[in-house]
Amino acid sequence: MTYNITKKRNRKRILIIGAIIIIAVSLWYTNRLVSKMAQDERRNVEIWAKSIHQKASLVKNTELFFEKLRNEEKRKVKLLAEATKRSIMENNANSNSYSFYLQIISNNKTIPVVLTDYQLKIINAINVDFNKDTVDIIANDLLKDFTKYPPIKFNYITGEVGENIRDSKTVNYFFYKDSKIYTEIKTYLDGLTHSFFSDVVINSASVPVIITDSTQSKIISSGNFLSTDVSNKKKMENALNRMKDEGQPIEIEFSEFGKSYIFYENSYLLRQFKFYPYIQIGVIILFVLFSYLVFSSFRRSEQNQVWAGMAKETAHQLGTPLSSLMAWIEMLKLQNVDKSIITEMQKDITRLDEVTQRFSKIGSKVKLKQEDLQKIVLNAIEYLKTRLSKKITYQMVFPEQKETPVLINTHLFNWVIENLCKNAVDAMEGEGELTICISEEGENVFLDISDTGKGMDRRMISQVFAPGFTTKERGWGLGLTLAQRIIKMYHHGKIFVKESTPGIGTTFRIQLKKGK
Repeated sequence: MTYNITKKRNRKRILIIGAIIIIAVSLWYTNRLVSKMAQDERRNVEIWAKSIHQKASLVKNTELFFEKLRNEEKRKVKLLAEATKRSIMENNANSNSYSFYLQIISNNKTIPVVLTDYQLKIINAINVDFNKDTVDIIANDLLKDFTKYPPIKFNYITGEVGENIRDSKTVNYFFYKDSKIYTEIKTYLDGLTHSFFSDVVINSASVPVIITDSTQSKIISSGNFLSTDVSNKKKMENALNRMKDEGQPIEIEFSEFGKSYIFYENSYLLRQFKFYPYIQIGVIILFVLFSYLVFSSFRRSEQNQVWAGMAKETAHQLGTPLSSLMAWIEMLKLQNVDKSIITEMQKDITRLDEVTQRFSKIGSKVKLKQEDLQKIVLNAIEYLKTRLSKKITYQMVFPEQKETPVLINTHLFNWVIENLCKNAVDAMEGEGELTICISEEGENVFLDISDTGKGMDRRMISQVFAPGFTTKERGWGLGLTLAQRIIKMYHHGKIFVKESTPGIGTTFRIQLKKGK
């Protein structure tokens, strides 16, 4: 039987190793796919980062080019304003310089210019985008548009020219603003800058992005975050700190925002890939565990049915000859047979009847009654003394109180005591000391049965309650298995090897709930 148990354990080990290999191969293959997908995703992020670098460089170069155009346009505006001022101050048609200034003014084809009187009524206008026939005064938005630069004032009576001369009815105003080319360039450049920001924060690579100012603390814009995260300042600060730890930001510079930094991190999908293998392992383990519990439950249910069927069939088979034996005992009583012989036979038949009762109760609903554990143990030991080796000495250690109440079924519990005691005697090879100890602790009652036999090693202790495990040549290996089922299933207690040392002995412990 020990060989069968070992064979069964080896099969379990082979199945477990096979399952581990299958899981390992599955995880390896899945992780390989996940790693490839993660590499592709990371490559997309890297391509996005490079494209952002290139776009930032392009936008910066474009802005530098436009800055040169802008400076050139400003220079033209200043030149026109200065020429106008000098022509007014010169006021000599025969002067060469006057003619030169007039030529500069007449060559102006792009810079909007408006000449008004002291009441801002329009005298003349060139290169403007409003109808001079319908607009006769410069005011409101139009005035605001033309006062980006201070107007040139000149008094046509005194000949004074400048920006700071006193206003009077004899003063005319020369308004001017940036040229149309400059305005269009600025509009285009602003659109290009905003388009760049949109491309950064709303990107196809799904990369979370935060754009900060030069201090790397103030967030200018962000993208690919949950709306709830964007509105949560603390979460955004944590995200920014996380991005700072992950890598170097992309530095950009615009005239509107100055020096700025683009911080980014791996996409949400790439971050999820890191956790996928662990999630997969967890799901597989849960599935295997659930399957094991389900199949174990089915197997246990089948075993219970088999145990119950075998026990009841055994009780039925014993019942018929036992009834005949009882009848024969009654007939012997009528004969002149030694009464001591009949008495001993009666005890054995009574014991057989008790065994039959035990078998019939397995698989049925058992009723527990409150009994005195000390009394039950004493009765069981007294019966065994006459049927076990005379070389066995018995040591009884009971609590001081006269009774130890517990809820038990007497027929089944006696079976457990007999099983443990007979195993102990076999382990001592018919010679030694058997100690039965009853103790209490809190709500629990303990029954310890100790022998001075061969003892067991750890491997045997782990298998001792397994069906079929036995060290006897002709044993079935069912005694301790039945004892465990009786204590755990019917008495809701525990039975286990408390201690065992090879060459010294073994102690089995039964733990039950204390009765009232």
